[in-house]
Amino acid sequence: MEFSELIKTATVESVLLSCAGLPAVKGTLCITSHHLLLSSCPGGDAQPGTVELWLLIRNVDAVEKRVQNLGWYQPPRTNGSLRDTRLAGSSGTITLRCKDLKVLQLEIPGMEECLNIASSIEALSSVDSVMMMYPFFYRPQSLKLEEGWHLFPFEQYFQQIASQTSQWRLSDVNRDFTTCPTYPPAVIVPAAVDDDTLRKAARFRQGGRFPVLSYYHPKNGTVMLRSSQPLTGPNRKRCREDETLLGMVLNEGERGFIIDTRSAQAAKQSRMTGGGTEPKSSYPRWRRLHRPLERGRPLQESFIKLVEACNDTSINMDRWLSRLESCRWLSHVKGALSTACLAAQCMDREEASVLVHGAEGTDTTLLVTALAQVILDPSCRTLAGFQGLLEREWIEAGHPFHLRCAHSAYSHARLKQEAPLFLLFLDCVWQLSRQFPFSLEFDERLLLTLFDNAYASAYGTFLCNNEKERCLCKVKESTHSLWAWLNQPGEKKKYLNPLYSHNALVIWPSVEPQSIQLWQGLFFRWIRSSQYLDEAWAEIQRLVEGNDPPIKESTGNRLSRSLSNPAAQTENER
Repeated sequence: MEFSELIKTATVESVLLSCAGLPAVKGTLCITSHHLLLSSCPGGDAQPGTVELWLLIRNVDAVEKRVQNLGWYQPPRTNGSLRDTRLAGSSGTITLRCKDLKVLQLEIPGMEECLNIASSIEALSSVDSVMMMYPFFYRPQSLKLEEGWHLFPFEQYFQQIASQTSQWRLSDVNRDFTTCPTYPPAVIVPAAVDDDTLRKAARFRQGGRFPVLSYYHPKNGTVMLRSSQPLTGPNRKRCREDETLLGMVLNEGERGFIIDTRSAQAAKQSRMTGGGTEPKSSYPRWRRLHRPLERGRPLQESFIKLVEACNDTSINMDRWLSRLESCRWLSHVKGALSTACLAAQCMDREEASVLVHGAEGTDTTLLVTALAQVILDPSCRTLAGFQGLLEREWIEAGHPFHLRCAHSAYSHARLKQEAPLFLLFLDCVWQLSRQFPFSLEFDERLLLTLFDNAYASAYGTFLCNNEKERCLCKVKESTHSLWAWLNQPGEKKKYLNPLYSHNALVIWPSVEPQSIQLWQGLFFRWIRSSQYLDEAWAEIQRLVEGNDPPIKESTGNRLSRSLSNPAAQTENER
């Protein structure tokens, strides 16, 4: 397929671009294979144009078109020719709803041009072949292809654990992806369990996702494991190797907890279709706890309803609160944080190891294990440590980004496997940063950047659904890493929290309903101006870098408190 075949009209003059909160701009619209460009030339043809829009077409979630000002005329017939009916004085408006929640309007002169532009954008934004996406064509001069892909080697993470205990080993049982197609080549498992046992245990778990180590708690030696559901089925099948594997995790006299992210009823129904849970008779030292978390369609619909409510600026307060409640997004945030706190509490306070799984083990499971580590481990709250966590617990662990982030909140396409699990995780981390404004080294801008790049990116970090697919597509050989770009000195500085102070303690968030707030920096990002917040943070940065302790303490603390709860400002603007 050639991109040129999808572009019906490449250039249109006198296009008017409108975006909420910004003045309209007129210029020349150009479509390339991956970008939509609009350049204005206010000073006339003699002066260079100013690029007003540089939109990655992959970022477009929905295209809406409306034709207006129609007028028909018929030229006189000549030499017996067929009657010609043409369109005159027509124009059209294209509304682009983007995956990062931005909404753009393009007023285009000429109905044919409008329809062609809309058709071209729809076709280009729907290209589903991973190797035709922009990261495979993006070549910035400041980066090398190999940079960033090996910043967080899994072997290094294992060595940190091995320096504290000899009870775990690094296994390459999945080096050819035959044991589990969604696991990375290397996994951390009990040292006493051989690879043959792992292969047999994998056949007893959905998708081959047998229990592997996610986190080792250095305080007391407890661990957090993750897996998929066991395939017990209606006949309550057993697997001695799976039982042995989980038995080796616990020392003599120890007990562990299995946190199942499905309801007890859902787990029971799953058994009728071949799945199930770990029966007490076969796993007597493990106690099962059900903490249901939504995934799939209900979560995606919740996201859609929330964005619709946020974009409706005409509603009154009662209607706004009603819609905020009915979308249930904040309930999902509370549920995720509560379950992660439960996992962390089992390890840190009960001194018990934990196994987390749902059904497939690629969605809510990773949400809980990653969040629990941010709560427990201060190294995961640094900029580098957080990136390493995302690499281990989301990317290498097999979260299907290509499927889950295929569409955002605006798409008119029928829902397939889209679900904003990663966005929910980022929202929960934002809640932590709001409640503990000094404990995270990075700020909201990093979370926003990660959200944007998960849905549409120039980098290959979030491409595909698992490591096997990335190997087949040669992602690491053919695309740039997002981490390489983020860790450039000039870029890295933008994402640092100026109030950060290392906190070695566990951070226990409040999950009371009053403590969970709407992430305005994301959901209102394109609706209201962030000028005053940006200016306040710039002032904080200046005060901190000015190394003036008395001012930093009084002004910095006061500003951090006001910025961590900007509800009053938004109430007034509403």
